[in-house]
Amino acid sequence: MSKKEQKQQETAKADDKQLHAEAQDAQASTAGTEAADKQQPAEGGDEKKQETPEEKIKRLEEELDHEKKEYLFLMAEFDNYRKRTLKEKGDLIRNGGEKVLADLLPVIDDFERAIDAIDKTSDIDSLKEGVNLIYNKFVKYLEKQQVKPMESTGKDFDSDIHEAVTTFPAQDESQKGKVIDTVLKGYTINDKVLRHAKVVVGQ
Repeated sequence: MSKKEQKQQETAKADDKQLHAEAQDAQASTAGTEAADKQQPAEGGDEKKQETPEEKIKRLEEELDHEKKEYLFLMAEFDNYRKRTLKEKGDLIRNGGEKVLADLLPVIDDFERAIDAIDKTSDIDSLKEGVNLIYNKFVKYLEKQQVKPMESTGKDFDSDIHEAVTTFPAQDESQKGKVIDTVLKGYTINDKVLRHAKVVVGQ
């Protein structure tokens, strides 16, 4: 073997040793990095702590206690609302009744004056006029309360608003099934029947 060939072999062996050493260094560096990654959490993230059964039970008990308090609070609020509503409704009914009765007092005053006038005067016409004035005043008061009389005579009989007290033979076919006479006037309040009219019906 010539010196040139011997030198080439030595150079090749040296290159192989250097490559082998570099490969081992790279492998060692990679292993170190992986070990560091396993030991430390990833950058920018927090390591999630595993919840123990005792901690989970404690957390659930705290949540349940909170929900119970919220439920009791809502129940107390609802009970207060119900009591307040009942009180307001009772006050409204009482105050409404007081208003109705207070507005009736002037009519009572007029009746008392008319009764006194009966004993003190012999003028029948003035007494009639006074009674008519009281009647008209009372009718206007009823209208203000949405109480209105029914117009029944001559109308078709309607069992929803009329009460037939008797029947009477109709003089002609057009009166059959109609109200011939009104025995007792009926009234409505806010378009609802307050009192049924007692009527005579043609048959």
